[in-house]
Amino acid sequence: MAGMELAPFRPWGDLFPGVDRFSKPEVSDLSKWNNRVISNLLYYQTNYFAAAVVVILMVGCLNPLGMFLGGAVVALVFTGLVWAGENKAVIKNFKKRNPTLFVVGVLGISYFLLSLCGGVMVFLFGITFPMLLILIHASLRLRSMKNKLENKIEAVGLKKTPMGVILDLLDQQEEKINKIQDFLESKLKD
Repeated sequence: MAGMELAPFRPWGDLFPGVDRFSKPEVSDLSKWNNRVISNLLYYQTNYFAAAVVVILMVGCLNPLGMFLGGAVVALVFTGLVWAGENKAVIKNFKKRNPTLFVVGVLGISYFLLSLCGGVMVFLFGITFPMLLILIHASLRLRSMKNKLENKIEAVGLKKTPMGVILDLLDQQEEKINKIQDFLESKLKD
């Protein structure tokens, strides 16, 4: 984790500017939508982490044991599946081809395990609700030039941030997506 930098907080006016900086994602072009989400996750990561911590603390105050259990289960399932994805070829190939399904799998397995011990409400409100809010914002927020520049700096390896590490573990880096997109565009031209 040496050389890890924490991205700066973005001003409230940058996170929630006027309506003109939000737009419905192009669901017909999944790579473009995915690129927008990843870019926003990298750019606003500190704001997203802070918002998630606030929601987690609120739920944690209402049910501290359930929140601890829910967080521990999700962390263990995520760590286990990432480890398996690095060491088992079948899971690694699945993760590379279907990164979204991989994340859904982590959440699904976590939900199942927490339902066995009665922690479903904590899971829904303390873990998935912050993730849903972050995903909605990252999907709707248009990228700015500063956002694109920061992401290129991280993609070249000049900066390494916590969200960049998480996205690497999920095989969801913008440069990988751009390589795939360039490859597909070159094949379509042929």
